[in-house]
Amino acid sequence: MEICDCIELLEAHGIRPTSNRILIMKTLTAENSPLSMSELEDRILSIDKSNIFRTLMLFRENHLIHAIEGIDGGTKYEWCYSHHTEEDDDEHVHFFCEKCHKTYCLHELHVPELDLPDGYVRQAVSFLVKGICPSCAREKF
Repeated sequence: MEICDCIELLEAHGIRPTSNRILIMKTLTAENSPLSMSELEDRILSIDKSNIFRTLMLFRENHLIHAIEGIDGGTKYEWCYSHHTEEDDDEHVHFFCEKCHKTYCLHELHVPELDLPDGYVRQAVSFLVKGICPSCAREKF
């Protein structure tokens, strides 16, 4: 993603486009799969852990990232291509391979609508399937 695109998208979501935020955004958009905090820290050596975390929380509040919880006991983050500041319009299923420990985005599988009981207010949905990916399934266990 080009810097001018990053600036435009951050501003559209009401976020001041600092160099750290742009770098974190570019790192997330360059990946094909979600990243954990430690993976982000390894890729972005110029920004400390607390600044990365604060930026992720800001992005999450503004529907710019998805947080996928429950993967190897932690959370992974991926760039959200939502067009709205109030909701995610690209929620999709994630697959975690229990053999190779990779997380895959299944963009073609949308999170199903849930009819929650009265009084419950949905904030976010995380749909994670765990199993064996096609590459690992071809290998002998």
